[in-house]
This record gives sequence, C-alpha cells and structure tokens, in this order.
Amino acid sequence: MNVEISARLREERVRLGFDHEEMATAGEVGVSTYYNYDSGKRVPSTEYLAKIALKGVDVLYVLTGMRNPTALSKREEALLDNYRHADEYGRSIIDSTTSAVAQPAQKAANSGRE
Repeated sequence: MNVEISARLREERVRLGFDHEEMATAGEVGVSTYYNYDSGKRVPSTEYLAKIALKGVDVLYVLTGMRNPTALSKREEALLDNYRHADEYGRSIIDSTTSAVAQPAQKAANSGRE
C-alpha cells in the first residue's frame, strides 16, 4: 500500500511540475520527510495531505488511485484564470476558439464508435 501511495504522490509531483523541495515546503515538512513519503518508507499524514491539496495535488488520487474529476492541471488553471480575467470580447474569442478546436476531436471520437 505504501508503495502505491508513494508512486501516485510522485506522479502528482511530476504532473504539477514540483521538485522534492517544493513538495516538502507545500506540506510544511522537511525534505527528508518528503523523501520518506516519496520512497514509501512512510505514509503521508493527513495534515500533510490537506496542505498539499491546497497546492493542487489530487489527494483522492494519491490515496485511492481514482482521479478527482474536478482537479485541474496548471495549464487548465492558467486557461481558466485567463478566461476569468478577460473582458466580454476576450471571453467570446476564447469560447469560439475552444469550440472550433474541440469539434474535430469530438467528431474523431464519435466516428470511432460507428
């Protein structure tokens, strides 16, 4: 179990672009403590998991292997932030662009079902 949790914790670290020190800092633990989590020598505490969740770590995934469907990557967060800070004209351009780009992908996915 510790090995699975540590592997998923590493996956989340890589997904978010954090190094070991950043993960330690995010959870307010020492780097050596984080290395113990990362290697499977220790299981992260609930306090640590709660703190790293605030930095974008999908803690549900770390613990269970099931992704939180609402967890966003840094790129998705940046896109959403840009959208929220755009004026109405900018939002309409973003809406049009994402719709145009998504349509070919949706068509390709649907054609594979036929």
